[in-house]
Amino acid sequence: MRLTHDRSCRVSVIMLSVWTLMMMMLVTPAALASNSDTHHRHKHDSNLEIYKRLFETKRKDQLNALKNLVELNDINQQYKIIDIMLKGLFKVLEDSRAVLIAANVQPDDPFPQDHKIKEAYSHVVENTAFFGDVALRFPRIVHHYFDGNAEWSGLLRWGLTFCNQTGIFTGGAHQHVLTLMSQELGITEKSPDFINPFRTERDDMLHTAEAFQKILREEEKRRRKEEKRKEIRKGPRISRSEL
Repeated sequence: MRLTHDRSCRVSVIMLSVWTLMMMMLVTPAALASNSDTHHRHKHDSNLEIYKRLFETKRKDQLNALKNLVELNDINQQYKIIDIMLKGLFKVLEDSRAVLIAANVQPDDPFPQDHKIKEAYSHVVENTAFFGDVALRFPRIVHHYFDGNAEWSGLLRWGLTFCNQTGIFTGGAHQHVLTLMSQELGITEKSPDFINPFRTERDDMLHTAEAFQKILREEEKRRRKEEKRKEIRKGPRISRSEL
């Protein structure tokens, strides 16, 4: 009983961390870089430089929150959590792309000052980078969702192109994440020396032993049972007049 209780507490902590991650997808530090931060635009984009510093802080927060999910070491729970997380992430990416396209924003334009556009810009940059973190640490789960999903593939390819042209990722560790993620997911051709530094023997074992497919089937059964329970709860009820 003690072990069960401890595990339940740990899952609750993980879910809290994931909720934090979901909120982080929507709340952007770019909002802090208001017009009052810089009075004049110089030849270099000072607003972009401010955002780059805020972006570094955001990336640290993302990685710290993701660390808890990695340490859960329960593929079934990880699957459920990542299921929710990825759907939310790609919805944010889709909505943000629509805002930027409607405003005719180009990735190499000066950093936007309009609040709505600034928010969409940072959502694309931050969520594309974060998806790279998730894809590299949970390749089997992400491949299951991503492979064959034309809509997500189109969104991600657009996001990668946008990110690579902003200048935010140039020559740093975050650029390396995008490069590795692109190769891991087959968006770009794998280089001869490609290695996913986060892939573990456990990932390979899940694939070769078909354990991952078994987990997916179990999860599908659980969902069907849950749907049936909901239908039963929604069954016919006795009205007050019948009483």
